[in-house]
Amino acid sequence: MAGIPSRMTELRDAAIQLCADLDSLNIAYAMGGSFASSIHGIARATQDLDIGAAITLSQGEQLTVLLKESSYADAGQIRDAILQCRSFNVIHLATAFKLDIFPASSHPLGAQEIKRRQLTSTAILGGDALVLPVISAEDIILAKLRWYQDGGGASERQWNDIQNILQVQGNRLDRGYLHEWAVVLEVQELLSKLLDE
Repeated sequence: MAGIPSRMTELRDAAIQLCADLDSLNIAYAMGGSFASSIHGIARATQDLDIGAAITLSQGEQLTVLLKESSYADAGQIRDAILQCRSFNVIHLATAFKLDIFPASSHPLGAQEIKRRQLTSTAILGGDALVLPVISAEDIILAKLRWYQDGGGASERQWNDIQNILQVQGNRLDRGYLHEWAVVLEVQELLSKLLDE
């Protein structure tokens, strides 16, 4: 129906607002999850966004204050998540979209993801192209291999995302980096299986 924003437009609005809040606090971040795998591989629909962020406790408190204008976020949950190195979520009030923020300290690859992020112009969320920091192809492969392994190798969607990135990126991938970090993350067998297919 005309005049009703699409869910993709709403997700775009939620992302723009959160990114503006993160930028205003000088919090380094990068888009991850299915968003990053769609950028580096084959696009697929998503109902949420995963964002890696180098966020401190003080910045978390400041972010809580900023978010009150546009989103629901529990101050205690954000504080505990940063202290306990785990993710927290933000609900954009106007659209009800959930955005998951993963402190860089929450997983072994977190600092690398932020350090190696790539500014990318994309219209994947619809509308005019946005320039956003996105986790590199290598890092999203490694992260998804870890998620796939932690899930018992049961997620066909995760494996397909990884294969699609490999197919699209091909020889542009830094395979030395992949092998080095696969050992650190203990996913070297899965990486070998992926590369042998």
